[in-house]
Amino acid sequence: MERPVSGFRQALGEQLAESLRTLPPPLTPRRVHGRIRMPGKATAVYGMRRAGKTTFLNQIRREIIDAGGAATRTPFLSFEDERLTGLAASDLGLVLDEYARLLPVGDAGAPVTWCFDEIQLVNGWERFVRRLLDERRAEVFVSGSSAALLSREIASSLRGRGWPVLIHPFSFEEACRHRGIAIPGGREILARRERLGMERAFADWLRTGGFPEAQGLDAPSRYQLLRDYVDIAILRDVVDRHGVSNVAGLRWLARQLLGNAGGLFSVEKLHARLKSQGIAIARDTVHQFLGYLDDCFLVRVVSIEAGSERQRMVNPRKAYPVDAGLIPVYDSTGRANLGHALETAVLIELERRRLDATYVRTAEGYEVDFLARGPDRPPELIQVCAEITDAAVLDRELRALQAAGERFPDAGKRLLTLDRDDLPRTLPEGVTADAAWDWMLNDDPPR
Repeated sequence: MERPVSGFRQALGEQLAESLRTLPPPLTPRRVHGRIRMPGKATAVYGMRRAGKTTFLNQIRREIIDAGGAATRTPFLSFEDERLTGLAASDLGLVLDEYARLLPVGDAGAPVTWCFDEIQLVNGWERFVRRLLDERRAEVFVSGSSAALLSREIASSLRGRGWPVLIHPFSFEEACRHRGIAIPGGREILARRERLGMERAFADWLRTGGFPEAQGLDAPSRYQLLRDYVDIAILRDVVDRHGVSNVAGLRWLARQLLGNAGGLFSVEKLHARLKSQGIAIARDTVHQFLGYLDDCFLVRVVSIEAGSERQRMVNPRKAYPVDAGLIPVYDSTGRANLGHALETAVLIELERRRLDATYVRTAEGYEVDFLARGPDRPPELIQVCAEITDAAVLDRELRALQAAGERFPDAGKRLLTLDRDDLPRTLPEGVTADAAWDWMLNDDPPR
């Protein structure tokens, strides 16, 4: 039975009234690389579930209010409110009616920043947002689960009126601020005590990951929380969204990819392993499942650097979880190490910086973890190695960088390791070496 319009009106009015009189809580601010606003477009905040998208909307509201804006100009609505179940696009005009009713006398006509959370639960919401942009002095932010607010859907849904902003779990810098860990300046000349403190904090972040709710939890509680996140993403963002019937095959594939960070895979081998487990599944279905897991940000897939799409598809790819904290939860060997976590963290940091990443295999058989590209910086070859105290290991990693550098002469070459003590004293010309934690703290995202 449909809920009467009066019920929708009351729920919307109560939510709006609360948002207009209540200052958003002072939560850990998120740092976003690149623009978060584009004139005439709605900012669509997307990413993995529980990464902090709703918090980011409230951060935007608080920044406006702290800069002197009125709380009455930053309304917030969550469409997950069970009282709004069944709300249709044709009912969204009630939002404007209730907002106008709540505004102080003489306040009408001033610019408004609308923040809509989980608005994709209302079919046809895009038309309402486009109307706000066209007819009113309005800035619009929307966020929602990746199940229905994927980056590639924003452009089609809003017909070119959407501006995507990706939110991943906490970066190392954000995790430090969240935990109250002071980030020292002048890090190139840190005292040993300060340096060791940062290295301990970094190693802890690699183990626990960056999901905000997981910070500070004991290991059993954290593992259960992260398993719940994965289960919800699989069920709501893949099974429900795409009508998947082979849930056993999907779960096996997700566990396999999450527990083998950076491992090379091919669809053919995954298909064969699934069949060996007694799971009947078509090879094309494995292809589809990989795409679904990547779409909902649970898994990030990296292809080989190649000149054609066919070469990228026929060569093995690599898979990484969206957060390093997921690796020990799903590593079946019990030998999950910081090297896998470090490589994962570097990839996710590249995505935060809005860089595209592939991996490189040279004619000599060497492999470089990432070739990072972006429109505002030169390409860079990045080799990640947790420990390079062994001379043979260091030689192999540097040879790989140099061989790849011959193929990509315009690219920078960087070696990232876990600790500063592991940094080599001498390097080939054109190669830079950094502790990964220092590299992650040194990039200043433009706004």
